[in-house]
Amino acid sequence: MNPAHFLRNRAPALLVLVAGGVLPLAFAPVGWWFIAWIAPAVLLYCLHEVSARRAFWLGWLFGLGQFGVGVSWLYESLTLFGGAVAPLAALITAGFVAVVALYPALAAWLARIIAGEKLRSIAGVWAFAGSWVLVEWLRGWVFSGFPWLDLGIAQTSGPLRGLLPIVGEYGVSLVVVLLAGLLLGVATWRPRSPRGLRPWISLAGVLAVLGLGGGLSSVRWTPPMGAPLSVGVAQANIPQMQKFDPAFLAMTLQRYEQLTLRMGAVDLVVWPETAVPDVITDLPRLTAALNDRAAQTGQSFLIGAFTQDAAGRYYNTLVGIPETVGSHRKAHLVPFSEYMPLRPLVMLLSGLIDVPMSDLTPGREDQPLPVVRGIPVGASICYEADFARDIRRSLPEAGILVNVSNDSWFGDSFAPHQNLQMAAVRALEFGRPMIRATNTGVSALISAEGRIEQSLGVDQQGILVGKVQPYQGSTPFLRLGSTPSLLLAALLLGLARWRRVRTGRELPSR
Repeated sequence: MNPAHFLRNRAPALLVLVAGGVLPLAFAPVGWWFIAWIAPAVLLYCLHEVSARRAFWLGWLFGLGQFGVGVSWLYESLTLFGGAVAPLAALITAGFVAVVALYPALAAWLARIIAGEKLRSIAGVWAFAGSWVLVEWLRGWVFSGFPWLDLGIAQTSGPLRGLLPIVGEYGVSLVVVLLAGLLLGVATWRPRSPRGLRPWISLAGVLAVLGLGGGLSSVRWTPPMGAPLSVGVAQANIPQMQKFDPAFLAMTLQRYEQLTLRMGAVDLVVWPETAVPDVITDLPRLTAALNDRAAQTGQSFLIGAFTQDAAGRYYNTLVGIPETVGSHRKAHLVPFSEYMPLRPLVMLLSGLIDVPMSDLTPGREDQPLPVVRGIPVGASICYEADFARDIRRSLPEAGILVNVSNDSWFGDSFAPHQNLQMAAVRALEFGRPMIRATNTGVSALISAEGRIEQSLGVDQQGILVGKVQPYQGSTPFLRLGSTPSLLLAALLLGLARWRRVRTGRELPSR
């Protein structure tokens, strides 16, 4: 075997695998946002002058690195908290990563099909950016959606954050990939390459986008509304292994009640998702005590608990106390956790995986909003805050956002920090502050500009007390949604195809 030939064929595969594995460092908790520009540029570099088949393979390897590192918390969830034996947890995690890695593979393949083999050209960058964003959007819908590690999410602390209220997560992803192409044009420019991107054009484009994003970061798209609310968040830090054990129920409720007393006379008290790990109507002493406190102090409560309707269906609910506050039933359930698709297949694994309360009913998408002190509340539970489309349903009526979550499933991994970052993106996209309450961290008070003003870290017990200013009005993203960004991505694919037809040459398939 010729060693040079071997390395020439294996080096790009190793390079894209490493680039994908490094990409999660762009996201919380590390937050090196610029890596989200560099990693796709590495993939695009390796896609140049390869066949469509090899483009798919390289994209899949990139995805293996991206999700193998970025969602490695799935193994911990399955072993420590799902009760799965280690080999089965490893197999499920590997299988999941292999499947979601197909999305970058699809993006790479589509870019190659549309633009031809010259993917470092202008048309190649257009095709790569358009393909990437349309595939990200697709991943956000298939099988309920999995929006983890979308490139736009990583920009909460970077110079592009000012674009999120205008074009949203997918629009910023599109800008990131285009910037990756421009940076690649600078890095690979050769004077005798007539089809390459000129370095000064690329640099001018990068600087223009950075300047625009930085300038827009100071724009406030939504104005304040009324007086601030004083709020208190309880993080009891109940371990997942104890949370659903009936022997610990009394201790759990007592801890939340003690934390609530420490908050003082706040307007709104928020307990996290399933803080009450039972059907709340089966606990009359608790509900009576909370109603009495609400009557005496004028406080309102939003309590994470299970509820049951007259037909016997169970819901994951954010329960308002007193009853006039209203409630929110989780509408976007997590597959294989809160409901079981492919139930006959999953039942074959019964006894190997234990997921409590995994047969829930989704709430309606058009639920009335809870109201606290006359302020409509855009409520969401866990997974729902990861999707702009779920939060958007409550707006522009909602003055504040409240998200409750049970991130104890993930331990002290990337996942609690990734969830918090996605919640911050929602606050920034819609110009509303968010109160986020979790069982074991990270709980936070997030400003309407997406800034974390107060937080409680993983495995901490305590309270957050602060003032939250309601807002009104609409950001451009709230009015238009993701449609303009998706149409622009499709337009870039069309332009790339048109340019290929005019000037492209084909590399024989191999």
